[in-house]
Amino acid sequence: MEKPIVFFIGKPGSGKGTQAELLAKATGWPVVGTSGGLREIVATGTAAGHKLKETMDSGALTPYWIASYVYLKFLFGVADDSTIIFDGTSRTLPETKIVADSLKWIGRPFFIFHLTVPDEEVHGRIALRRENGVRVDDHPEAVVRRLEAYYADTDSAIGYLRAEGMLTEIDGHRPIEVIAAEVKSILKIESSTGQ
Repeated sequence: MEKPIVFFIGKPGSGKGTQAELLAKATGWPVVGTSGGLREIVATGTAAGHKLKETMDSGALTPYWIASYVYLKFLFGVADDSTIIFDGTSRTLPETKIVADSLKWIGRPFFIFHLTVPDEEVHGRIALRRENGVRVDDHPEAVVRRLEAYYADTDSAIGYLRAEGMLTEIDGHRPIEVIAAEVKSILKIESSTGQ
């Protein structure tokens, strides 16, 4: 059976990264995120890298074409007998249309999990993450901008995926282990060794 390509999308702090890592641990599938690919561009120290760092540090969304470049680079690198977990890919409508078109074109099974959480929970989770020093862009002003960007851009992208029948909704306001078990059940993963 061909392994599905998996996506976790949702608000900042919705648990996308946590669920992606738990699924990776259960299956051995690699996790990639657009933000990781973007950080690689920042690390180049080029003019584009500096501009990208400014954008990311401000909490604003990066241009969809940069995110799409990173996504497609990862997707086209997946071997036939392998798969990949995308953490946080598809944040704007133009990027989402590229994701949808590329998945239809490549013809592999996929699941796009949308983790839903209320805004109050987002603020609480990110405040805790900030206390633990996990991310430099978790300062309160950036979180507000990231939520504004979510409602301005990502919300319509999620609506598009929902209308296309490509979205699996997951209540992200539950214990981590319960969400992980639901994801594994949907993917028909029975053991800690994957499929």
